[in-house]
Amino acid sequence: MVDLTFTVDAQGTTTPLTLPIDKAVIAGWTGRDPVARDKHIAELEAIGIARPASTPIYYRVSARRLTTTDCIEVCGGDSSGEVEFVLIGWQGRILVGLGSDHTDRKVEAYSVTVSKQMCDKVMAPVLWELKDVIGHWDRLILRSWARIDGERVLYQEGTLDSMLPVKELIERGFGGKGLPDGCAMFGGTFAAKGGIRPADRFEYELEDPVLKRSIRHAYDVIVLPVLG
Repeated sequence: MVDLTFTVDAQGTTTPLTLPIDKAVIAGWTGRDPVARDKHIAELEAIGIARPASTPIYYRVSARRLTTTDCIEVCGGDSSGEVEFVLIGWQGRILVGLGSDHTDRKVEAYSVTVSKQMCDKVMAPVLWELKDVIGHWDRLILRSWARIDGERVLYQEGTLDSMLPVKELIERGFGGKGLPDGCAMFGGTFAAKGGIRPADRFEYELEDPVLKRSIRHAYDVIVLPVLG
């Protein structure tokens, strides 16, 4: 279990909230469009990562990997971030957040499950109420930027109409019980523009063009040496 402190932004009213998270789930290959989904699968296959056993697929990861830090340390130079929306169950409510499924790609080539345990999963410290955005969910926009060789480049971008709807994503992962309290589920990502590659800094946002607000976060990546 890990306790994370957030600010809940309920359309202008902000409230601090500390959440005990005891379960973390990374949902993968959650695209509605099979063509776009297969593009991301092919992107991973190109760097040696096998196709998933099913689509979508739900990986468990240690809750202690979740953090709201602005800097992480990784082993070697083979990891990269992925922008994702995050759903958190709490006291019968669902809160919406923003995270990066930072993953070791070298390890992912032989075990996706193991790779999910290798790096911290960085969340933004702001949450929204799902009920405030579910009516225009498909219009929400995910973006990320990567600083590569000193240059900030647009790395990912897409609207959530490309992802499975919230209800279906939860039902396929948890059945009729709904998202459990204390569970944080990452909801999937988009293909990287120019291909998956490591970066010194990862910036990302979830934009709500209807309510004119965004959740943003960023973190630096410190590479630790790998000694044989």
